[in-house]
Amino acid sequence: MTKPESVQIIKQRRDAALARLVGNIPYVQHLGVTFERRGDELTATLPFKDTLIGNPFLPALHGGAIGAFLEITAQIELTWAAVWQMMESGAEGAAAIEQGAFPAIPKTIDLTVDYLRSGLPRDAYARARVNRSGRRYASVHVEAWQDNRSRMFAQATGHFLMPARD
Repeated sequence: MTKPESVQIIKQRRDAALARLVGNIPYVQHLGVTFERRGDELTATLPFKDTLIGNPFLPALHGGAIGAFLEITAQIELTWAAVWQMMESGAEGAAAIEQGAFPAIPKTIDLTVDYLRSGLPRDAYARARVNRSGRRYASVHVEAWQDNRSRMFAQATGHFLMPARD
């Protein structure tokens, strides 16, 4: 196998692992949230649907949908970091992921959402940054935008209980 082929195979494995991880969460599927991977960085997309409108007079996205989107983004970022580590740890970890042995999703302790402006009736994007991740606890910051990344419409800080590791 030539080097470019092996790089392409690794990329395909990582993309497939991310798709399986996200595909295993029913609420992510219900909202239609997707994730795009660039290296180990994830960008979440919440595609606009009329059912996400909370105030039809503005119209504006429902705060609950925005909060759920931010929480999902944080949880997937934390889980993806563990999946990435398993895949990079060697053949055994990568094989476990390929067989669907994903780590458990971290449980939310608390999530504080700052609604900075109305979410417009269009697609939304988010990225999470892990501030601290230990064996039992993690802190994550998430930023969401629509047309311009420097013009956030919501942000959140969450604390999560990390699943027990073997």
